[in-house]
Formats: sequence, C-alpha cells, structure tokens
Amino acid sequence: MLSTRALNRATLARQLLLERADVPVLDAVAHLGGLQAQEPQEPFIGLWSRLRGFDPAALSGLLVDRRVVRTHLMRRTVHLLPTDDVLAWRSRFDPMLRQRLLGVYRRDLDGIDLDALAAEGARLLADGQPRTTAEVGRLLSERRPGPAPGAAPSPAPAPRILGETVVTVLVPTVQLPPRGLWGATGGVRVVPLETWVGRAVAPDTEAVGEALIRRYLAAFGPAATADLRAWCGLAGLPRAVAAVRDALVSFRDERRRELLDLPDAPRPDPDTPAPVRFLPAFDNAILGYDDRTRIVDDAHRGLSVAGERAVLVDGRVAALWTARDATVEVTPLRRFSRAERTAVAEEGRRLATFLSGGKSSRVRVNASPR
Repeated sequence: MLSTRALNRATLARQLLLERADVPVLDAVAHLGGLQAQEPQEPFIGLWSRLRGFDPAALSGLLVDRRVVRTHLMRRTVHLLPTDDVLAWRSRFDPMLRQRLLGVYRRDLDGIDLDALAAEGARLLADGQPRTTAEVGRLLSERRPGPAPGAAPSPAPAPRILGETVVTVLVPTVQLPPRGLWGATGGVRVVPLETWVGRAVAPDTEAVGEALIRRYLAAFGPAATADLRAWCGLAGLPRAVAAVRDALVSFRDERRRELLDLPDAPRPDPDTPAPVRFLPAFDNAILGYDDRTRIVDDAHRGLSVAGERAVLVDGRVAALWTARDATVEVTPLRRFSRAERTAVAEEGRRLATFLSGGKSSRVRVNASPR
C-alpha cells in the first residue's frame, strides 16, 4: 500500500520538482516525455521550476536546431518533444489521433475519404512551404476532397475543419519557429515533420508500446494503467503492459487500484520536505494522471484543465498564479501558515526575476481564504 502522500513525493521526484535537477535541457524534456505546449511560453516556466540554472536560450536553440519539435501528439494536444521520440512514436499515435478528431468533427467529416484527404494533404505540403492551417484548409477546399467509397454525397466540410484535420492528424507536421521561442510571438505555420527533420517516421512495433510504458513510469510512476491512458490518450496498450509486467513492481493505492512501477525508480520517504514550485498552464505533473488526487484536491481538479497556473505548497496544488505588469500575483486556495506565505513569496520573486529578464522581482500574495 502506498499512501497519497507517498505517491505525491514519488511524483515530485520523478517530475524533477522535489529538487531542481542538474541535467541538460534535452535530457529533461525527454525524461518528462515532452512538455504540454499549447501555450508557447509555458514549457520554459516548467523547465525553470525543474532545472538548476535553466537558460531559456538553450530550449530555443534546440527548437531552432530541430532537436525538439512542436507537434500534436499526446491527447491530440500540442507538445514539445525530442525529435527522436516523435519519429519513434508517431505511428503508434495515429489511430488515437484520428479517433479523437472524429470525436469532434464526425458529423462534419461524414462521408469524406480520410485516406484520400491525407494523400491530398501530403501532396499539398510536399513542397515544404510553411503554411498556416487556414491556408491549408482553403487550398484543400478548392481541391474538393472526395467521398469515401460507397458514401452518399454530403456538403463539403468547412475549410477550417479540413485544415485542422490535415495538419493536426492526417499528416505529421511541426509548428515552425519563431512560435515557441523564448520571448517571441508568431502564428502557427507548419511543414511536414519528415521535411523539417530530414528523417522518416518509424513504423509502429510492439517495442514502441513497451518503451512508452517504461518512459511514462520513469516520469510519473507509480501509476495505474488508467493513468497511463490519461497521459498519452492511447487505449491499446494492454499487450505492451503484459509484455513488461514481469520487469515491474506492483503496489496498491488507498483506493486499492493496482499501481505499476520500475523497480529502481525513486520513491522518497513521505515525510521528505517539498519546496514551493510554480507550475505552468496545463503541466503534465497534474494532467498526466487519471486519478490526480496525489497532487491536487478533487475540488480543484478542473483548474488545470482550464489552463490555470498552479503553485505547489508541500507538494500539492495550494494556489493559483498569474504574471502581469512584471508582477507575479498569487491567489491562495487555502490558508497559508506564515512560513508557507514567506516561502511562496520568495519563490514568486525568483520567478518574477526570470520572467522579466532580471528587471523585476515583484510578487503579491493575496489574502488566504477564510
């Protein structure tokens, strides 16, 4: 049996949140299984909270050098991932990406031959010219994608839907810099993944599923198979779990769920002190689980899904934070002790200094709720 507090400390250790790590940026991104990146600047905050002496230029450099890429993968959301991982994993994610797309646009895409649309999209993008999603959709609409074999004629989908269907699902693409660079702004422009990195996407194999399980447990374990599905969005991993089970250890949580883990992965003493940490929006330390009670109370579960930035106090979500006018503002979700309030303010000042490039260390901690 592992208590909720024991799971919390294990999660913090795996997520590099118990103490800042002294590892290269690329190694950290790989260890974490990528970083949620639909908000382009958030991965920098996530790494600042996890790495000692983090220099945002290092992550920007990896993006420019094509060693990390921004692409749709886990849960059909934008992630920043090592290029090697995307090439190895993308084929395994194809069915899930299509399923989630149809969950949103099934009626709009009814009757459309998705394989033919994918081929047309690939031809359109084959020249390597960076294009916006809107432009791709407009060009595809002009080419009028045909119906699926045997399907009744139906109205053509809106260009916006055609563009999103191709660039987020049917053709593996990447979002180009300057989007995703530190301090930069820029709209989404895409090119095919294989064009950008000059290498082909690998075929899916059982070894891919087994590697995903090990990588997930290294960064998120101990965890249940439902947690694994919540992180990646894949439902078809039972065979891979069965293949690696003999190499794993098993626990139970307080709900009696079976939790799997790597034998030698860190599981710190539950009484290990946990420092204050500021998390970015949509951080996978919270979203990477089906049962998030190890890090956030059920009453606040929806805050991370809504894109709120969280503050961890004693390892748990205890406040929200924003940054405006060079000031970090913290809004507690529970009463803080004097020591906790001081620790939050100190870490908030360090964050303000990072976000402002050393120009400000202003922080405001609002009154705790009664």
